[in-house]
Amino acid sequence: MASDLYPLSAGLTLVSGPSRSGKSRWAEHLVSNLPKVTYVATSAHQPDDMDWHERMRKHRLRRPSHWKLVECGPDLLSLLRNPPGHALLIDSLGGYVAQHLSTSHSAWGIQCEQWPDLTTQLRHPVVLVIEEIGWGVVPTTSAGYLFRERLGELAEYLSNLSKCSWLVIQGRALELTSLGLKVP
Repeated sequence: MASDLYPLSAGLTLVSGPSRSGKSRWAEHLVSNLPKVTYVATSAHQPDDMDWHERMRKHRLRRPSHWKLVECGPDLLSLLRNPPGHALLIDSLGGYVAQHLSTSHSAWGIQCEQWPDLTTQLRHPVVLVIEEIGWGVVPTTSAGYLFRERLGELAEYLSNLSKCSWLVIQGRALELTSLGLKVP
């Protein structure tokens, strides 16, 4: 079992990949042997989107009933400032970024500057799911462009702060920390 082969330590572990790649399932698998897990949902509610509701239903069915659920919305950093005394699985960074597209450039920069202090103080495993972007169509809207830029930059920044980084694609997980070389 991979969760036995790759035990999690305190600190940040990233799990990234494109849509429908299995990244959430892999993140769930990584924490599956831990006694206490809080699942942190960052996505804004989509009351009129039936596809979104179906995806959320599937996510709920996969999670063990003893996991706690926290829907933090845009307040992810507040949760990380006062984390519970056990593992967190955050799904996903894209939901957090999407809720901050109207945040000014300077205020967004201040938020990003808080991540190093927050990640170095983690006393338990934190697994963060991140959508990989930029492998497809170039965004045609300013909001799409801003989302791609903010998520891509924050993902690379967090990779430098993480203990371990995974890429999940086509249902396969690759451990990038040992396989990859850091781009100068």
